[in-house]
Amino acid sequence: MSERNWRYGRWMLPPLGLRIAIFVFVAIRGLHASTLLDTVIWCSILALASLPGTFAPAEPVLGRVGRATEVLVVLAATIVTHSSHSWALPYLMAPMGAAAIFGGLRTESDATHKGVRRILRTYPGLVEAVALGLFALVGVIAMGLTIPQLADAEFARAALTALSLGALAAAVGHWLRQLLHTEVPSGARPYAEATALLTQLRVVARRLPGGTLDPGGIATDLLERLGQIVPMDRGAVLIASGGNRLVVLAQSAAERVDWETSLPANSLLADSWAGQQPHTGATTLSRTVTGTVSSLVVPLVADRRTVGLVLMECDGPGKYPPETVDTVVEGVEGVALQLETALLFDEVQSLATTEERQRLAREIHDGIAQELAMLGYGIDHAMAQLPEEASDSQEQLTELREEVTRLITELRLSLFELRSEVDRHGGLTTAIADYARTVGSSAGLRVHLSLDEGGARLPASVEAELLRIAQEAITNARKHARAENLWVTCEIDPPYSRIEVTDDGKGLSGEGADGRYGLSIMSERAERIRGSLEIRPRQPHGTTVAVLLASSDRPGTVASEAVRE
Repeated sequence: MSERNWRYGRWMLPPLGLRIAIFVFVAIRGLHASTLLDTVIWCSILALASLPGTFAPAEPVLGRVGRATEVLVVLAATIVTHSSHSWALPYLMAPMGAAAIFGGLRTESDATHKGVRRILRTYPGLVEAVALGLFALVGVIAMGLTIPQLADAEFARAALTALSLGALAAAVGHWLRQLLHTEVPSGARPYAEATALLTQLRVVARRLPGGTLDPGGIATDLLERLGQIVPMDRGAVLIASGGNRLVVLAQSAAERVDWETSLPANSLLADSWAGQQPHTGATTLSRTVTGTVSSLVVPLVADRRTVGLVLMECDGPGKYPPETVDTVVEGVEGVALQLETALLFDEVQSLATTEERQRLAREIHDGIAQELAMLGYGIDHAMAQLPEEASDSQEQLTELREEVTRLITELRLSLFELRSEVDRHGGLTTAIADYARTVGSSAGLRVHLSLDEGGARLPASVEAELLRIAQEAITNARKHARAENLWVTCEIDPPYSRIEVTDDGKGLSGEGADGRYGLSIMSERAERIRGSLEIRPRQPHGTTVAVLLASSDRPGTVASEAVRE
């Protein structure tokens, strides 16, 4: 259980009740050992000093300062009242016990020695309680040496008793803290924390428009909003893709723009990414635009982490003066955290999907695929044992063996599809080409490839969806169209991309129920990445499935009338 939950949860009640009991006990002692006026004054001061430690005990600064102030007030009350009974000293149990439960020191800044860091990480609250006890001990010794009224054995006994009670309270507090932390087994604690975070993320996602966290949608909405408040002829949002390259997540332009995505190749991008400050320039941020332009790069920073860059260009010089830059910076405020959350959520989904696909592939391979293979071997054995005169049975077994062979081939292709991923080095076109060649070879299709992919990459989640759409289109052509030729075209120029799969089969009318279900799945995948899906007949016969991704016009999913029917 985290300290933030202690602060507002049921674990706040026992420490709060104990603190009130100690305060009442000290107040009663004060009424017997000192005057009524002194007791009321110092108890009031002590009550004010205890507010931070009572209501914000787990705050890293406020809680510690409050507990140190309580110890200081106790020492001051003892000095001013000059009471050898030391009626206020027992209150040291409250701040020392609270420090053991809620306290802690920042190991990154307060320690440099490895052994000290380990101690502070293991016993953070206990270290703070000991520090408070030493502070009180030094104060007590100084009072005994400098104040004649307190230089007696009675004060020494009272002070020793109070410090002993404070040490006991710190020990109990440390035990309680350990007990709270061991509610969840140490090995399961990361999963418990991950469950809590994902639960909160799910609640947040449901409150958003559309009920999802879409990085592309967030980036596109940001560009639209900026385009309404500042001049912008072209704009884009870039995010990291590993190494020194970026990927275009969204763009706003009248036509396709070849944005520069290499940090070393453009000092404006590199300086904004590393320095986390907006930069303006008089050179274009793309590889294709010519003429005099004004450019602006604004980093998206979330908790000192650069999440992405907002690129803006306007034709003509001097379009981004300082006041315009300030307007853009205000416009992107808060978007970085939203975008980072969406990207992390997208990554978690991608990892979970990949793991599930691998698990299904393993289960199919170790289960039904092996059983079908054994069934085929059994049929082969039965055919070998049949006498020559049993020709009818031989023909039936032959047909059954062919059907089993077909099913095994389908399973192998399905396993290949499940395990196919976009390689980090090969790219999307390589993955699609490998799948098309494998399927074409097994089905007897002549595959014609047209691949055009530069060095820039699409976001990993977009590449994964485009690969699945291409696989589904190729699978439909193999299973339902009865085609002889398959044409696969891939054009990747982020953020633009076009994947087109064409066959010369029977056309849309030849699609079965499962084929039309596959078309629906492709449509859903295209919508997920804000792309356009088009299914149209090919002349004289056949079908073309094309998916287009171009974020400049925010396309939706488009299908032919035949598919809608």
